[in-house]
Amino acid sequence: MKIRNAVERFAEELDAGVFSIGFGVALIAIVVFFLNPEASAEKMGAVNEYLWSEFMWVYVFSMFLMVLFSLWLMFGPWGDIKLGDPDESPEFSTPAFFAMMFSAGIAAGIVFWGPAEALFHYDTVPPMIGAESQTQSAAIGAIQYTLFHWGISYWVPYLIVAIPIAFFAYRRDAPMRISTLLAPFLGVDNLDRPIAKVVDILAVFATIGGIATTLGFVGSQFLTGLQYNYGVTLGDGGTILVITGMTLAFTASVVLGVKRGIRKVSMFNMYGFALLCLATFLLGPTTYIMNTGLQAIGEYANGFLRMSLYTNASGSGEWVGNWTVFYWAWVFSWAPFGGLFVARISRGRTIRQVTATALIGATVATIPWFLTMGGTAIHLERTGAAPMLAAVSEHGVAVSGFPLFANLPLGSLLSLVFMMLVITFFVTSADSSTLALGMLTTGGKEHPSTINRVLWGGLMGGLASLLIVGGGLDALRSSAIITGGPFAVIGVLAIVGMCLEFQRIRPVLQANTDDQSTEIDEQSPPVFATNTDDDD
Repeated sequence: MKIRNAVERFAEELDAGVFSIGFGVALIAIVVFFLNPEASAEKMGAVNEYLWSEFMWVYVFSMFLMVLFSLWLMFGPWGDIKLGDPDESPEFSTPAFFAMMFSAGIAAGIVFWGPAEALFHYDTVPPMIGAESQTQSAAIGAIQYTLFHWGISYWVPYLIVAIPIAFFAYRRDAPMRISTLLAPFLGVDNLDRPIAKVVDILAVFATIGGIATTLGFVGSQFLTGLQYNYGVTLGDGGTILVITGMTLAFTASVVLGVKRGIRKVSMFNMYGFALLCLATFLLGPTTYIMNTGLQAIGEYANGFLRMSLYTNASGSGEWVGNWTVFYWAWVFSWAPFGGLFVARISRGRTIRQVTATALIGATVATIPWFLTMGGTAIHLERTGAAPMLAAVSEHGVAVSGFPLFANLPLGSLLSLVFMMLVITFFVTSADSSTLALGMLTTGGKEHPSTINRVLWGGLMGGLASLLIVGGGLDALRSSAIITGGPFAVIGVLAIVGMCLEFQRIRPVLQANTDDQSTEIDEQSPPVFATNTDDDD
């Protein structure tokens, strides 16, 4: 009876059009990649190169515009707008809210690239830095660019998606789905139009590409750790089994839900993350980390505008395409499910609280990790204490964290903690993404059925396995750039919609008290709505 009820609930809540197209196309992609992985990876690479070479400016400018608008939301008068009823309290405590946002938004990538990215830039120096390879100037520039890629800019696409969705969902009873971004133009009552369905389907594709990229990165890191630390080498079949097993692990968290599942795992992530970062800082080259890191922070702050708009127009642009455009496209592809998840947990908070948690809280938590991991990796290479670049050349980028910890006191313990974080961050990233896919394919249900989420989890686990086996790192990069592109444009559209709606309820050039702002919001329909009934 329970199984029958679960199946009935799954069928009843489904948005058949969005689910069938999204799931069907993803399934076809898996089959095609499985039948001819080399040709598929080559085709993805060609599309990827075309996108970054011809539309680099779209990715770069869109991100910069989102950064500016997010800063305006945090410091401007719209920051006081409540995402919920005026007297409503936040659903989650501030520590839990921060832990879930951080774990879902960045953590799976941070464990992969933390020890690796600065090491790459130290060897192949960013063109804008212009330093000689493997010098101290290159080290500073390497950490500077790493902070740029993982600092404030990384978080803003989530905010651009989350804030308008949370506003319309909790103030106007709009559905919790990406097409709600169109509410300022269509009205809440008209979000079932074909254009809204198209946006939701694009969100499904972006989410699949983004999370498959992440699961592929983190899964390959776990497999590399098994080989490097314990001599366990798995073939293609073993790789698929491991990713399947990790997928089953997050299924348990799926069943438990947000409060009992994601929240608890996220809190564990933060404790483990902080402990590992502190231990590496104290046991590693502390003085070098501080001296190099502080200067890199200064260069990051001083050169933020230039880096934000840098396209290497006088050169080939390949480095920017392979790094900056890849990162921006990756986070754009994460924006639908990351933004939906942030919207889901933001009820009762003001816009300023949500933006400050991301732009200040998450960035402050991120910087020490990259300073410590990047600085330690470079120091080990510079001093000859560990051949970090040789290890990466032999085993791939996924290995970078393991020789780093192996050359520190208590290295075996640190490597074990690192492996645990790889798994738990995999769980939270996969869990939050399946929650978002469930909401997208059920018309915006905040608590989609378990069957729905398990189906999506299995599909993404399978796709990640095939990308690792058939295409490796290049295929993972390509999938992110290809699927994330449309949300560079949709994000700009969301900014326009927020300006229209928030200007209407809180005019910038007119002083309003919080009570007056709320009264305007509740008595006026959305901009351009064809139905003028009060949604609240």
